[in-house]
Amino acid sequence: QVQLVESGGGLVQAGSSLRLSCAASGRTFSTNAMGWFRQAPGKEREFVAAIRWSGGRTYYVDSVKGRFTISGDNAKNTVFLQMNSLKPEDTAVYYCAASRSFSMITTSQMYDYWGQGTQVTVSS
Repeated sequence: QVQLVESGGGLVQAGSSLRLSCAASGRTFSTNAMGWFRQAPGKEREFVAAIRWSGGRTYYVDSVKGRFTISGDNAKNTVFLQMNSLKPEDTAVYYCAASRSFSMITTSQMYDYWGQGTQVTVSS
């Protein structure tokens, strides 16, 4: 099992920045990628960003490209989501997730472990 704990959420004004962190523990060696998803009230959970540990390739949803950056440490114990130029539409609960998949990692079905989520609220 892998346990994930997110931190760094909060209430900020539009145009501000936040950095989310996700600390992983347990059988982290079994994971091949980690990602961030978000869910706004009344909406489906959506993919935000992911990073593949082997090679460090990153993936982003179009709406955050150029504003958000995902990164992680070499020990695969922590992943970060740097969020700049935040917009009110970024308001959501952000979830960290870990995947054992070697294939597509932009869909929630490919993730095996999930954190509890951290709230991000962006005011206009």
